[in-house]
Amino acid sequence: MSELHKEVSELERKSATAARLFDIRRIIGGLFVVYGIIVTIAGVTASDADLAKAEDININLWTGLGMLALGLFFLGWLWLRPTVAAPAPESADD
Repeated sequence: MSELHKEVSELERKSATAARLFDIRRIIGGLFVVYGIIVTIAGVTASDADLAKAEDININLWTGLGMLALGLFFLGWLWLRPTVAAPAPESADD
């Protein structure tokens, strides 16, 4: 019985680790941060011709900064409220 209990505990631990690893907030936040950095760099290096096309609004810079803010929000949310695995259901044998 003790061996079965150890095996169940190990599987629960692995399940909790997988739940934290594949949390959607981590994926969305990470993608927005990466794309936000790329778009912000494109905005910082925008030419005068690019700005003239957008009526002198550096849309890449503002969009990139917005994407960075959103991505950091998701990652901060993940850090402040980490995923907690659901408790295992009680079995009739216990």
